[in-house]
Amino acid sequence: MIEHLLRDATRRQRRSTAIAIGLAMVAALAGVALLALSGWFLTGAAIAGAGGMASVRAFNYLLPSAGIRGLAIARTLSRYGERLFSHRAALFALADLRPTLFARLAATDPSRALVRSSGDMAARLGSDVDALEDSVVRKVTVPGALAGAAAGLIAASLAGWPAALVLLAGLAAMRVSSRLIAPRLLTQPRQDHAAALNRLKADYASYAACSGEIAVYGLGAQVIAALDPHARALGGARAAIVRGEVLIQGAQLVLAALTVMGVLALADGGAALVALAALAAAATADNWSALARTDMERLRVCDAIERLETLATLPARQADGAITSETGGITFIIDGRPHVLQRGERILIAGPSGSGKSRMLGTLIGLRRDAPEGLVVGGQDVGALGLERLRPAPQEAGLIAGTVGDNLRLARPGITEAEMWEALEAACLAETVRSLPQGLAEWLGDNGARLSGGQRKRLALARALLAQKPWLVLDEPSEGLDPETERALCQRLSAWLDRTGTGLVLVSHRSGLHALARQMVTLDSVSA
Repeated sequence: MIEHLLRDATRRQRRSTAIAIGLAMVAALAGVALLALSGWFLTGAAIAGAGGMASVRAFNYLLPSAGIRGLAIARTLSRYGERLFSHRAALFALADLRPTLFARLAATDPSRALVRSSGDMAARLGSDVDALEDSVVRKVTVPGALAGAAAGLIAASLAGWPAALVLLAGLAAMRVSSRLIAPRLLTQPRQDHAAALNRLKADYASYAACSGEIAVYGLGAQVIAALDPHARALGGARAAIVRGEVLIQGAQLVLAALTVMGVLALADGGAALVALAALAAAATADNWSALARTDMERLRVCDAIERLETLATLPARQADGAITSETGGITFIIDGRPHVLQRGERILIAGPSGSGKSRMLGTLIGLRRDAPEGLVVGGQDVGALGLERLRPAPQEAGLIAGTVGDNLRLARPGITEAEMWEALEAACLAETVRSLPQGLAEWLGDNGARLSGGQRKRLALARALLAQKPWLVLDEPSEGLDPETERALCQRLSAWLDRTGTGLVLVSHRSGLHALARQMVTLDSVSA
């Protein structure tokens, strides 16, 4: 599945990939021709110089030297262009793939999506997706290496077929050795490296979530000590990978040297042609050794693909069918009696602590499935709708590490600053934001770290208002507020709901917001 998604992403970069392939072939051909011509030219010039002044005057050095300069420029420019377009194709393809995987993660059932930690998911969407870059670049590397090999064989054949056959045998030996040695030396270290890196990122993300408490209680040393085993394992895996890569590249170098020696020994046709064949073989072996790097990276790619399959196999985001205000009536079935809410209605879910109010709300917004009460939205049971189709506007939502405006813009595309200030006014947070040095552009830190708990709730509430959903679901929205602010919030929120026709499902133990509701259902029994 992940390979299918990657193919779809790279298909959109066909033009850049095709240009990169063409430039890679030009660079390989120019590189082989450059060394071959240089070998012939230098040897021929030396022979002419040894033959006396007449030989020197008869030797045409202008055309070969111009050809060498032209080939050097062509190789440099084509190599630069190949790197530019190949990495552009890879980066844009991964930029398409990463949101696709995240969309599937965001749209799936929370019971599947939340099994793993946020740090583990960040590692998969980060380093694991980055590892797939080589699978895109390899589409360019292989044609370039084949073009260079063809040019090298042609150049070697000018010095006799034995020289060409030796070069062909040497290239085959380089490929066989790389394909055999790389899995033996790198499979386990690559797996250990990926596992250690993911564990380190997952634990770091967990500790970073409570960085304030760590700083306040002076627990930095303990956190470092807890992360140290993962860091040591990561360092050990990296060292094993480096040792394996050195051995593989060393074997490639030895085989390349033996190949060039064989070409030198069997080449015929004069010193100039022998030099041409030998240097062409050296350039060809250098281009060919790039495939060994592909063999080494293939293991990392396969390992990343295996881990990303858990994301790629999640159901795709549903494009339509979301609940709207026209079709999204809500029915609560409590103790066998239905409580029906039409569009724009407001209900208070009451009951003692532990009676299941928050569990009912979690089920209503698609985050849970264990509410004992029946819930029907838009004529369908919530269990059959799933998270993506429900998507009401929950007030209790996390904040991103960004500005006030960044957090508000998450509500929907195209939000204007005027709309932001209107929502902040309704959430009783506009005055606080205006007092910040940069207003809407003020950086808040991770999860709104620079705001108090009540301010974070009201910022999330403002974002929920901007989402323009048919229902607003609030769970203790005035917790942490003083009575005066709570009264102001009740008045402004009521005006907003009246003006927009938004429905409300409210859970609140504090009576200050109860005036928002027009009907009430009570959960009497305490959940086990």
